[in-house]
Formats: sequence, structure tokens, C-alpha cells
Amino acid sequence: MKKVRVLVADDNTLLRESLCRLLENEEDFECVGVASDGEKAVELVKELAPDVALIDISMPQMDGIEAARHIKTECPDVAILMLTIYRYDHYVIGSLEAGADGYILKDVHPDELINAIRTAHAGSGVFNLKAVLRRLASASKRGDEVGIHRLGGRELEVLKSVARGHTNRSIATKLVISEHTVASHLINIFGKLGVTSRTEAVLRALKQGLLSINDIG
Repeated sequence: MKKVRVLVADDNTLLRESLCRLLENEEDFECVGVASDGEKAVELVKELAPDVALIDISMPQMDGIEAARHIKTECPDVAILMLTIYRYDHYVIGSLEAGADGYILKDVHPDELINAIRTAHAGSGVFNLKAVLRRLASASKRGDEVGIHRLGGRELEVLKSVARGHTNRSIATKLVISEHTVASHLINIFGKLGVTSRTEAVLRALKQGLLSINDIG
């Protein structure tokens, strides 16, 4: 069985070691490296090419958001999951704009964290701060009629499922279409919204008002 290779970046030594032990206790995970600051995290990601990078926001040398931005620029295939204590809107939005694939709080249950890493690796966004996304959606200007008309009905259905964290397989099952068709819709959605990832698509859709509060609830 091919294991999911995870890199952990956090300036707290005890937490780094605890996270690595948690990962190693799972049959399908391998902790391939640890970093205590953002610069080291970027360096190790380029060197080790993990599947998922678990990154804290508050770190010395380079903060987690900036590290995520560098990683996504140089290693776009690496899924990034921000693990933090911060509940502030600007940190969530900043992380998503940097290319992070998910944002989860450090007080989650270990099982929820493990599932979040699996979900990020599968290509789905992970958020346990739905209230932040709701506020963003509520505050967005809903006047981008160009964007609304450019997305077809099926594309909007796929986008709503993406916003709820569904994988391509689950979207295909729900809409009774093939995974290949889902992937094709996503490619079209990315092109029309001018983004390159599922997370960016959700963020752009929220800002443009393509998704309602209920769509992400």
C-alpha cells in the first residue's frame, strides 16, 4: 500500500513530535520530515516532495501563509493543510489566497485531523471554520453577473459540491456522471474563474457571489 507522505511544519517541538507519532500510528501515513520555521518548510518540501504539508501559521523566519505561497508556486502538486489556533477571518482568507487546500484548528480531535489530511490528499478542500466562509459569502458583492452567466447549471452543481468538500468520486455518484466528466467540469470552472485549484475556485465563487450561504453550509 502506497503511503501518504506528510511533512509537518510547526515551531512547537512537542507538537511536531506528537503530530509525527500520530501520523506514524496510521497504516497509510508516513511522516517524511519536520520543520520548525517557514523557510525550512519550503526547503524540505522542495527536497522531499511530500504529498501533504501540514503547516502552522505562526512560525519564525517565514510565516505559514507565506510558506504556503512559496510551496504552491514551486510545488503545486503538494496539498497544503493549515493547522492553527487562529480563528480570524483574515488568516483564513490569506491562507486560501496563498493556495492552501484547507484550514483546520489545532483543537480538533485527532481522528478529524487524520481525516482532514486524507481529504486534502484526495484533492478536496478542508475547512472546519464554516462560519468564516459564511461571513465571507454574506459580505461578498453579488453583482458579478458575467461570472454567474459564464458558469453553466451543471458546472454550478459541481462547484457547490466542491464547496462542501466532496471528492470527484462522490460528486460523480451524486450527479450520476463519470469521474472523467466531473474532472472536465472542474477544468472548465477553473478556466472560467481564472483559478488553478478547487480551493481557489471556492474562494473566487464566494467573493463573486456565485455561492450562497446555504451552498457551503
